[in-house]
Amino acid sequence: MKHPSSTYKEAGVDIDSGNRFVQKIKPFLKKTERPEVLSRFGHFAGLFQINTIKYTQPVLVSSTDGVGTKLKVAIEMKKFDTIGIDLVAMCVNDVLCLGAEPLFFLDYYASGKLEVDEAALVVKGIAEACAGINCTLIGGETAEMPTVYNKGDFDLAGFTVGMVNRDQIIDGSSIAIGNKIIGIASSGPHSNGYSLIHKILKDHNVALTDRPKGLNQSLGEELLTPTHLYVNPILNLIKSFSLLGIAHITGGGLLENLPRILPEGCRAEIKLANWPRPAIFRWLQETGNVKEEEMQRVFNCGIGLMLVVPENQAADIVHQLAGQKEKAWVIGDVVARGKGESPLCLL
Repeated sequence: MKHPSSTYKEAGVDIDSGNRFVQKIKPFLKKTERPEVLSRFGHFAGLFQINTIKYTQPVLVSSTDGVGTKLKVAIEMKKFDTIGIDLVAMCVNDVLCLGAEPLFFLDYYASGKLEVDEAALVVKGIAEACAGINCTLIGGETAEMPTVYNKGDFDLAGFTVGMVNRDQIIDGSSIAIGNKIIGIASSGPHSNGYSLIHKILKDHNVALTDRPKGLNQSLGEELLTPTHLYVNPILNLIKSFSLLGIAHITGGGLLENLPRILPEGCRAEIKLANWPRPAIFRWLQETGNVKEEEMQRVFNCGIGLMLVVPENQAADIVHQLAGQKEKAWVIGDVVARGKGESPLCLL
């Protein structure tokens, strides 16, 4: 018996939808182009020429990341215009920690069924974030995989490449006893700790449309506040100040990120009272009965980036950050680390 013919569309993959999606996002990508881009949209790979006048000792710096289960909040809220900002921020904030300028970005969007309008909003957010920091959205990939993802679900990943001159790399190696630690405010949980957040909401029967006391918007809107982009203010600081170390407070929260850049013999003492803990973190802790140590290990608790700087520059750095509308505080000191002591202490 002759079997009926099969098509890709019947298997769940619509090539025509993919082509419509590509046409829809072209204008977004165009707005992010830097003069170093040599490739045109539609090539199999992106071409980016190094500016050898600006970078005389060029070192490439790369990072890849996703946005985790924050995606579930976006899907449930049917709000797709900001999650792309999170994706960019999680990657570019990482390369920034080495003192690098993000040059270009690529995204990967995978779904069970491509919803063109929703996916276009995601990419629009990615492009807006890239344009705001002069980073080219040079390419990406869209995958429709009905046998992997349920209808309505999708996943995001991103990849960025930055550049820094070799003699300007910030790796923490020059951090010394007596340095000050500056904390720059986060915009909320950023893109970390959402699996615990989902558990708290489920265990306590809380809806994303609820507006808990102390919040100025619904819980869903609060949780979708995009991850803050630190690129512009930090690149401006690098021009005038000595930044000895930069830590992006992501997975591992307050406890585990700063120690990654501290030299042997150095210990960071962080004073929790030196900045206000935002209402969303207080609500999560109280509602979920989350122990303080767990809060510190999972969430940024209001600090999205930490800088280690010379003591005599700390006040001026905070002042300049304020002029760029960044909330920042001197939150700690680098002290001598005794034998058997942990590299970080929260006071």
